Amino acid sequence: MNVLYSLIAVLLIVLLGSLAGHANSARVFFAIIVPYSALAIFLIGICYRVLRWAWTPVPFRIPTSCGQQRSLPWIKASPVDNPSTVWGVLARMGLEVLAFRSLFRNNQARIEKDRLVIGENKYLWLAAIAFHWSLLMILLRHLRLLVEPVPVFVLALERLDGFFQISIPAFYASDVILLAALAYLLLRRLRDPLVRYISLFTDYFALFLLLGIGISGMLMRYVLGTDVVAAKQLALGLASFHPIVPPAVAPVLLVHVGLVSTLAAYFPFSKLMHMGGIFLSPTRNLANNNRSKRHVNPWNYPVKAHTYAEWEGEFRDKIKVAGLPLDTPLEAEDARKASAD
Repeated sequence: MNVLYSLIAVLLIVLLGSLAGHANSARVFFAIIVPYSALAIFLIGICYRVLRWAWTPVPFRIPTSCGQQRSLPWIKASPVDNPSTVWGVLARMGLEVLAFRSLFRNNQARIEKDRLVIGENKYLWLAAIAFHWSLLMILLRHLRLLVEPVPVFVLALERLDGFFQISIPAFYASDVILLAALAYLLLRRLRDPLVRYISLFTDYFALFLLLGIGISGMLMRYVLGTDVVAAKQLALGLASFHPIVPPAVAPVLLVHVGLVSTLAAYFPFSKLMHMGGIFLSPTRNLANNNRSKRHVNPWNYPVKAHTYAEWEGEFRDKIKVAGLPLDTPLEAEDARKASAD
């Protein structure tokens, strides 16, 4: 049911965008009001989540480590898996952000013929890294619609992405890689019973949104076609806060804008916020130097302790009646009470 509900929700957004393309008032709403509202929700939501994480106190060092900690000189430490310096933390964070190192090292466990079998799980890593890098490429390519003149590095990325030159307009490899990676991630959730059991509406909704954005974008470029000049006028108007809705804006472009706006508004409140959360996670951004530096809890305050000797003195009669041994002699107890008085 989660799959069905999330698919229906995305199809409703597509339907609304298609209908808006045939009514002038709805075109203005979908092309101007919806993107600006989504941008405001995106920025406010991102700031709220980041500030909430930043204000959360972390009094202890709780890094996640996979290797030997730095201790004695003759024991070889793992400077990346268990970093004890800032440079080691930066190296681990860099490998995590750019290469998904922890996901690459992830294994899968299965029960096969009453045996626990642990094997490699590199397809998930490959799909994840292909999706993220292709999405970054597509986002950078879209800067040509938002900036005039077009930056040189954007033109270079377009030439690199369209290296194969097998169609007119130029075929971009990142488009197909993005859709293939998303299709694998969706099929994995549907095919694997364990993953399907823990999948929620939000998991499928994000995947269907991304698939809808990719499919609508490819339809505009390779199948239906769209007025590039009108699309750039709309994008530049939104970016410069002087929005206009050109008459040549096609319904498929409004569908694309509606899906992107929905994703932007949904982003800060979803699991997609791991993009920012990974930099603020204390299990990742802290050096594990507990053996070389003493970390004192800043919240420590004087606490009145109830020692065992005091407890024994309080229940001495009951302990003696029960026949249990006493650690503190009666003379010492009497002397303690006298000094306390």
